[in-house]
Amino acid sequence: MDMDSASSVVLQALTQATSQDTAVLKPAEEQLRQWETQPGFYSVLLNIFNNHMLDVNVRWLAVLYFKNGIDRYWRRVAPHALSEEEKTSLRAGLITNFNEPVNQIATQIAVLIAKVARLDCPRQWPELIPILLESVKGQDGLQQHRALLTFYHVTKTLASKRLAQDRRLFQDLASGIYSFACSLWSHHTDCFLQQIYARDEATALSSLERTLLSLKVYDKCLSMLLNLLLLTNDAVWLICVSGRQVGPDSTCREKLEKTIILYTKVLLDFLEYHPCAFIPLIQRSLEFAVSYVFTPAGEGVTFERFIVQCMNLIKMIVKNDAYKPAKNIDDSKPESLEAHKIKTAFFTHPTLTEIGRRLVSHYFLLTEEELTMWEEDPESFAVEETGGDSWKYSLRPCTEVLFLDIFHNYSQTLTPVLLDMVQNLQGPTNVEDPVQLLMKDAVYNAVGLAAYELFDNVDFDQWFKNQLLGELQVSHHRYKLIRRRVIWLIGQWISVKFKSDLRPLLYEVILSLMQDPDLVVRQLFFVFSQFSPNLLLHVISCVIERVNIQIRPYVGCLVQYLPLLWKQSEEHNMLRCAILTTLIHLVQGLGAESKNLYPFLLPVIQLSTDVSQPPHVYLLEDGLELWLVTLENSPAVTPELLRIFQNMSALLELSSENVRTCFQIVNAYIYLSATEFLQSYAESLCRTFCDLLKDITNEGQVQVLKVVEIALKVSPILGAHMFQPLLPAVFRGIVDGERYPVVMSTYLGIMGRVLLQNSSFFFSLLTQMASESSQEMDQLLGSVIEMWVDRMDNITQPERRKLSSLALLSLLPSDNSVIQDKFCGIINICLEALHDVMTEDPETGTFKDCMLMSHFEEPKLSDDEEPPTEQDKRKKLKNLYVCARLRARGS
Repeated sequence: MDMDSASSVVLQALTQATSQDTAVLKPAEEQLRQWETQPGFYSVLLNIFNNHMLDVNVRWLAVLYFKNGIDRYWRRVAPHALSEEEKTSLRAGLITNFNEPVNQIATQIAVLIAKVARLDCPRQWPELIPILLESVKGQDGLQQHRALLTFYHVTKTLASKRLAQDRRLFQDLASGIYSFACSLWSHHTDCFLQQIYARDEATALSSLERTLLSLKVYDKCLSMLLNLLLLTNDAVWLICVSGRQVGPDSTCREKLEKTIILYTKVLLDFLEYHPCAFIPLIQRSLEFAVSYVFTPAGEGVTFERFIVQCMNLIKMIVKNDAYKPAKNIDDSKPESLEAHKIKTAFFTHPTLTEIGRRLVSHYFLLTEEELTMWEEDPESFAVEETGGDSWKYSLRPCTEVLFLDIFHNYSQTLTPVLLDMVQNLQGPTNVEDPVQLLMKDAVYNAVGLAAYELFDNVDFDQWFKNQLLGELQVSHHRYKLIRRRVIWLIGQWISVKFKSDLRPLLYEVILSLMQDPDLVVRQLFFVFSQFSPNLLLHVISCVIERVNIQIRPYVGCLVQYLPLLWKQSEEHNMLRCAILTTLIHLVQGLGAESKNLYPFLLPVIQLSTDVSQPPHVYLLEDGLELWLVTLENSPAVTPELLRIFQNMSALLELSSENVRTCFQIVNAYIYLSATEFLQSYAESLCRTFCDLLKDITNEGQVQVLKVVEIALKVSPILGAHMFQPLLPAVFRGIVDGERYPVVMSTYLGIMGRVLLQNSSFFFSLLTQMASESSQEMDQLLGSVIEMWVDRMDNITQPERRKLSSLALLSLLPSDNSVIQDKFCGIINICLEALHDVMTEDPETGTFKDCMLMSHFEEPKLSDDEEPPTEQDKRKKLKNLYVCARLRARGS
């Protein structure tokens, strides 16, 4: 592409591609797509987005096209790959200067430089890192920021590489720039502090951005090293500034909080992945975290996310197994003993007492926001945010997890503290004193969390009779806080320490609480009469699942009950889900006799899987499962069963998580009645598959192609005819050498069946493809055989390897010179396949084909084995196909 003449036309196309008018936009996009493979196109794009005089939208689009082109054409093995000469020129142009004025474009340029670095640095691009380091040291503020931004994205990308050699290269790089990144952080932090005290917020914001980027680079380098230069002093200053100099409305506030959070993340990551290397930092880290979270030093300074990070830091130090000595001290590692000594020295009795009291009396208290949510949205309030990793990110789960870990490790110190807090709150609480109500709620919460630790220290039965029972009976609306907490507390202790003879008394109280006007208090209870059908269906399902086919003599009354319940539950979709689950187990238990249920069963499946009906949102997943087991256990197809398949086209278009089940249903229809099914639906199914293959994952492609393969296996002539529109794509995939082994294996399996079982159709397809590609038929056949032989290793299943071998062997009787030229390759892969399928008979000492099937035998089942479904029997019969009946012979 001539640079002078090309720049103007590419610039015009990019300008048109930013238009809102689709009549202008679409032709421009098509033209740009055609230019993507033209030499010089990316050099023109580089010149365009480096020209700061042009429109920002045009430059933005040029950067995006350049960035996308790296993924497609930068690798040497890629089709239409860029030449080495042009790549050298582009690499040089990308790092000529770092003065992009637009932040968004600067970020995209940094990302695309990182993409190139991932492929070329350091071997083909050794000058990148030195130039970046030199630019970061420059005095120009804009250049320094852009170079640092690029430096971060490059280190981030290189750190993400996973091959051992790449990891070693990045470790060498990290070792070289680690100290520099640390000094950058310190320098820019100092600049920020000076500028913020001088009230120069604009300049301070710029310094803070560079501080954040420096810390990000530092973080990436640290992932490969075992040396953490703790920056606590700078961090402490930043936190002090955040509360006292940078107000909530300051332009610096957001960036400052991000920087502080990233700093704590650095500490947490290093502690998690390198606990032994962290030991010298335990003392300072604990002092840092505890002072800001549990002393007045943090008041008015800290913010919620920072508190969570500090609590996580304390928790991980307290709980870390690497810091605990072995039961036998002589077996302990020196590092563990040292860490334990540091922790013991830090967590003194006064420190633990203050942490315990402050956790309960400050962090366990319900906040104004939570109390407001209780009043305005009780359902949301009642959903407790627990489980998973919520403690890492949310304050309340974090405080509770920290309390549990500290209490578990230091229970001797903290138990008296908590019991003292409980003792101070005994007796009735003034409902007009919200502070006391909140405090009691918090203390009871702590006692519930520590139930197992307090087993020997609390007489819960006496406490229940003398104190808690009375509190449950206080009906004042403000006391709902305590009523809710007490019933939760009993739930925590009931499996720990609660006499059985007290339970009737508890049940009476629960019955009265079920009438409580507050929803949050009622959340643990439900009306049994409303839920009993679900429980009954669950029991029935379990029974049927256990007894399996032995349910058949007793199914009569159940069949009368379920249709009536289905009709009555029209407005209760969750109950209908339970009915569907019961039907699934019932059909599996009945087997072929389930055909007697079709008058009820098929309309249920029809409704549940019809996406035009509103209930499908709730019923679809179970409905599809019921449809599948009905087909698998059906002895023969019926017109009504065939008619339900009209729902499938819309289901496949949804491309939801249920698409795998949909493909299983299609396969079940093919096994059940290939001829009737294919004649009725293959044409529409083929159209749907063609649309799906245009935009589907590799796994999805395999699922689609397996349907075609099964159709060819069950009905070679009709299957090939019905799915003929799909086969050229399979043919092209083989000739082009499909990259993904599983997809290629499926392609070869399909073509093998066509060639072996319908050779005339194969050669007509070959003729069609040769005509479309303007090639000689023999030349195209040679390319197919060559690729087939070359990619035989992609096929891992012995059945498919044998199929491919037999298919290629079927060509050898031909006197075609192209086939004869491939004789050695075909024989070679056939011998490999023969080796895969031949096994030695221990009785006769001779070798036989392990896949040979000569007749169908009903399997003998043990008592605990489930009988085969009708589909299992059909599959076994269909497996008596030509590939399995032809004995593989070796010389």
